[in-house]
Amino acid sequence: QVQLVESGGGLVQAGGSLRLSCAASACTYSCYVMGWFRQAPGKEREFVAGISWGGGRTDYADFVKGRCTISRDNAKNTVYLQMNSLKPEDTAVYYCAARGLRPGVPLRDEYDYWGQGTQVTVSS
Repeated sequence: QVQLVESGGGLVQAGGSLRLSCAASACTYSCYVMGWFRQAPGKEREFVAGISWGGGRTDYADFVKGRCTISRDNAKNTVYLQMNSLKPEDTAVYYCAARGLRPGVPLRDEYDYWGQGTQVTVSS
């Protein structure tokens, strides 16, 4: 059973930084692609960033390009999201997600496994 556990969320002032982590267990081929999503109150969940197994392919939502970096350490079964220059509108619950290899499917689509989420709050 794949398990994803996020950590690293918290309260930060606008302009600050946070690094989210997602520890994966029982997750090899099922975690070929990993990603981060977020959901703000009253809004739908949206894609933030995705990364392939070796890290050679990444994808970012337009609203985080230049401010966030996704990375992974397969030896530690962990994926990270470094977020800089945070804005109040980045406030949301951030979810880690994973799926297997699906040729032709964009990194932002068709995730199978989800973590419970970690709250990020950015104060103005």
